[in-house]
Amino acid sequence: MPATTTTVVVLDNGASTIKAGVLGVHDEQPRVIPNAVVRAKGDNATYIGHELAKCRDFTSLRFRLPFEKGFLVDWDAQKTIWDGIFSSEVLAVNTAESSLLITEPYFDLPNIQDVYDQFVFEEYEFRSYYRCTPASLIPHGHLFARTDLPSPECLLVIDSGFSFTHVVPILCGEVVWEAVKRIDVGGKLLTNHLKETVSYRQWNMMDETHIMNEIKEACCFVSNDFPTDLETCRARPSRNPIVQEYIFPDYSANRPGRIRNPGESLDEGCQTLTMSNERFTVPEILFRLEQAGLSATVAASIALLPKDLQGMFWANIGLIGGNTAMPGFRNRLMAELRSLAPIDCDVCVYQSDRPTLEAYRSAVAFAARPDFAQCVVTREEYQEMGSTACRRKFRDWKPVEKDPARGREQAKGRAARAKAGGVDDDDQSPPPTTKKPGRGRGRGRGGAKRQA
Repeated sequence: MPATTTTVVVLDNGASTIKAGVLGVHDEQPRVIPNAVVRAKGDNATYIGHELAKCRDFTSLRFRLPFEKGFLVDWDAQKTIWDGIFSSEVLAVNTAESSLLITEPYFDLPNIQDVYDQFVFEEYEFRSYYRCTPASLIPHGHLFARTDLPSPECLLVIDSGFSFTHVVPILCGEVVWEAVKRIDVGGKLLTNHLKETVSYRQWNMMDETHIMNEIKEACCFVSNDFPTDLETCRARPSRNPIVQEYIFPDYSANRPGRIRNPGESLDEGCQTLTMSNERFTVPEILFRLEQAGLSATVAASIALLPKDLQGMFWANIGLIGGNTAMPGFRNRLMAELRSLAPIDCDVCVYQSDRPTLEAYRSAVAFAARPDFAQCVVTREEYQEMGSTACRRKFRDWKPVEKDPARGREQAKGRAARAKAGGVDDDDQSPPPTTKKPGRGRGRGRGGAKRQA
């Protein structure tokens, strides 16, 4: 499968948004699509993924999310969103003539991975595809690139996304799964916490998830001196350098929400939200947990790595994911890590200019490599071996069969004996994975097809 004659579709399939593009067309700026089916109360309309851009009233939106607790579980909704992405309204690709690179969650379950494979090859009939986690793509990108220096072989990626925050060490391009750590805090939890805090103190915003998420992204920051900032807000609640006023959007006048400028007079009918210590107490959850906070989790992950290499991991820490874009995030993390690291180790944290797009840009760089065609699973391989081909070719957190050739020979031998009507009682090796379970899931996908 020559890479030069095949369209390569790149999907960074996040739980909040999908970063989608075609190699050579959307290399720097992908299409960012909400990964949700949204019901709008204002016009009583339903918007699927990319169609949300047509919505004019974002009050009281109802979200149907394909991802739940970090895993893809609603395949009907996800297929409907993917259909829109592949259509002429977004990427305009013929999936049967294309190759796909798609990201999946960390520690994805085998049954869910099998459904990924079935959708790619049976529903969309892609020519070939590659599936991996976002952090595993970062070595191919430019986050750690430095002039006149080779890419580091030891690096640690902090991926703070919608559902969770993961600390992922990578050694020579391979994820060290035994040292991967997860914090059960992501952008969704932070938005919900801000929503509940504001609803208790000021306005009832429990139905305004979309608006509160915009307020979080506009106003929140990570404090570098939490006790001092908290005392500043307590001593002078309404007049201090931290407090901000956010002007609510007015969709009837087509006026988006924004932060009020100091001394700005308000138009009649404008409603505002005062953001005081909420600006920094909400992101503080990431650093102060009953379980270990982010800095302690990074230290615990590095402690599980080979001792003679730990210094290189401390010196190559990268940030990706939407939460890391908050002002002050890198400086706070640097200060805390410096106090936890050995005194003879350098601590360096690299931050992307667009943390939410870093995994996508790294995926594009990987897909553009000449050897990408040797990494994918082709449609023919899947038709011959099913999801077993994907398990053997895609590097994952689960152990794989050490001798694929021997497994194929055993499978062929069993098939020949079955045709001959004989059974070898001495053959105690496990049977190869078949597509019988897939047919059971296929009935569920039929419902998705009818819905779409």
